[in-house]
Amino acid sequence: MNFNITTDKLSEIKSDLEIIIVIDGDLKHKFIQDKKLLKKAGFKAGQDEVCLLLEKNRLYVGSETLKGVGIRSAVATALRSLLGKKYKTVKIATYLSHPKCTASLRAAVEGVVLGAYTFTTYKSKKIKSRIKNIQISTEGYGDNYEVSLEAMARAVHNGDIAGSATNFTRDIVNTTPDDCYPEIMANIAEDLAKNSSLKCKILKPKELRKEKMETLLAVARASRHKPRVIHLAHKPKDPVAVISLVGKGLTYDSGGLSLKPADYMVGMKSDKSGGSAVLGIMKAISEMNLPVEVHGFVGAVENMIGGDAYKPDDVLVAKNGKTIEIRNTDAEGRLVLADTLCYAQQEVKADYLFDFATLTGACVVGVGHYTSGVMGNADEPKDLVVNLAAQAGELATKLDFNRHLKKTIKSEIADVCNISNTRYGGAITAGQFLAEFIDEDHKDKWAHIDIAGPAFVEHAWAENPHGASGAGVRMMLRLIEKIARTAKTD
Repeated sequence: MNFNITTDKLSEIKSDLEIIIVIDGDLKHKFIQDKKLLKKAGFKAGQDEVCLLLEKNRLYVGSETLKGVGIRSAVATALRSLLGKKYKTVKIATYLSHPKCTASLRAAVEGVVLGAYTFTTYKSKKIKSRIKNIQISTEGYGDNYEVSLEAMARAVHNGDIAGSATNFTRDIVNTTPDDCYPEIMANIAEDLAKNSSLKCKILKPKELRKEKMETLLAVARASRHKPRVIHLAHKPKDPVAVISLVGKGLTYDSGGLSLKPADYMVGMKSDKSGGSAVLGIMKAISEMNLPVEVHGFVGAVENMIGGDAYKPDDVLVAKNGKTIEIRNTDAEGRLVLADTLCYAQQEVKADYLFDFATLTGACVVGVGHYTSGVMGNADEPKDLVVNLAAQAGELATKLDFNRHLKKTIKSEIADVCNISNTRYGGAITAGQFLAEFIDEDHKDKWAHIDIAGPAFVEHAWAENPHGASGAGVRMMLRLIEKIARTAKTD
């Protein structure tokens, strides 16, 4: 899809269709040319409400606000409504929430890319967006915009990269477990490196044993697909900061010997969402060429059943030497992350360390399908995630650790237990388990992001389709961009 910014008025631009966003139900705005027809159609311009006037070649969509959170969702919904239709060129005005800020423009571009997404790999009849060109006029919905063409071009460029990286992540998550297993995730990472400035290192079982990553290896033991640990690195000259990202890449999770009920196994291809997000973020970081050194680590494993499966009552030794009592083999993601986090900290001394995981159903129970839970030992990294998630149009909230819940993962026979002795507070106790594998150097630089809720939802919502959403990609891009900007101004 091609984006073009033009100083031509909307009336001067030739296109198959014009998209008009109606802000806060204001059907009296000068941009609204079809007031009578819209009234006749019963169009109220609620958030994401769409009205296509075929005879006018105009598509109206409502947004409650000029801010990015509303614009992104509205534009994505508009694009989704055009899937399978024959429109190839679209024109749209510039919508800014502030005369000097291009955030809403970037959100609109992200909305175009995200809304045009389809996953049709397994469909015999493929319905896709036919739109090839988006003409963005500098003619504004509001008055007195003071942004330069250069700033607008940068917003469009970054919005396109962020949306495309999110869709790249969605594709990996949506791919079935028979077609995406640890070796395939490693191949994806290697292909990324071949086509970019990224550096890639893959650890196979022999190297994993050498690194004493025994908890990760235990989870992988019963699968015919051997595990991989992926390390992608973006190393610009004179970086302003160093950030490590760690992702849970469970390409499929049966629950192991603590077998999931049948209904709970459906959708477990999504258990690689954290690792997939890390791959998507690294893709975008390399394309933006940000002046921040970023390392992406993925623990890619399949958790299956068999005669060689690890068992409840086993005691495993993690890479940092801590012993773990296994009481449930379906609490496997935290075991994979434990070793991968230790490896990441060994390889890189980072200014910030973030991990992404579809870690607990408890997080979904606690905050719903659409929100990520953010945990850690210190407020600064957690606040960074929550604040920048909001700017990116993702929902995230802090779930604070407390000493009383920490007692529930105490083991009588090992250093720590892999599940809590209570059914309550499961997202937090999983986070506190991970904290056992964060070293002193990174203790206050780390945040754990549980994306179990938003990563995979079986209905469309806002800018997200059925299935994978690419949760975590846009929020982390905004966070890394902010760190880059802040360092430049210091």
